[in-house]
Amino acid sequence: MKAIRDDNLKTLKGRTKIQYIWDYYKLPLAILGILLYVLAYILYGHFTAREPVLYVALVNVNAGGNLKKGLGEDFLGHRNLNPSKNKLELYTGLYLTDDELNENHQYTYASRMKILAVIDGELLDVVLMNQEAFDAFSQNGYLYDLEDFLPQADSGLYNAVKPDLAANIVILEDNQEELMFDSSASYHAVTEEHYYGIDLSRTTLIDSAGFHEPVYFGIIANTPRTDNAVDYLKYLYNYESSGSDIQ
Repeated sequence: MKAIRDDNLKTLKGRTKIQYIWDYYKLPLAILGILLYVLAYILYGHFTAREPVLYVALVNVNAGGNLKKGLGEDFLGHRNLNPSKNKLELYTGLYLTDDELNENHQYTYASRMKILAVIDGELLDVVLMNQEAFDAFSQNGYLYDLEDFLPQADSGLYNAVKPDLAANIVILEDNQEELMFDSSASYHAVTEEHYYGIDLSRTTLIDSAGFHEPVYFGIIANTPRTDNAVDYLKYLYNYESSGSDIQ
């Protein structure tokens, strides 16, 4: 059968020949096309993939173009990293609020789901947030205790930012489930206070952005990129390890 097909192919010309090839060889051609597509996709991904340096989230913080650039690509430049091979992922448009009158309240559920997903997937390292978001992250135990963590990571940096450390509480235990079934019960919780955040008001980037309330810096407790998170804090404070204070 194959010999007959090959003989017929030799006698055909033009569109008839193309139609003949398609009729008899379309399955092998389709398989070949799929294999070439997969190969091209793999090669494209290999040569264009960028190494994630840091994942940063802005929660209840609206940043303009200049601030986004300062919080994102400028950090890569500060580290002398090639942006075509490295990336800082900046999550924006995230809002957490219990105030139903807040115009961003409608985004709270979707934001909460995304935040939980990226924390669970270890795709969030640093969060910049307002007071309400700072309360939420602290109470749920998502943040490092910076008074404990920073002295071990870089004692000089710790001394430089120490005046800006911000305390908050973590809820160790509460009766939230009980309240779901008994509305007459009173809420009570067992809490501890730790320094989970840093008020960034003294930093140039945040100060020049003109925020009307403090923006807090926090490091996610399960981040696998603690060194880069510390470097990011140094960058925000324009701090050099050889120095003893903010530059």
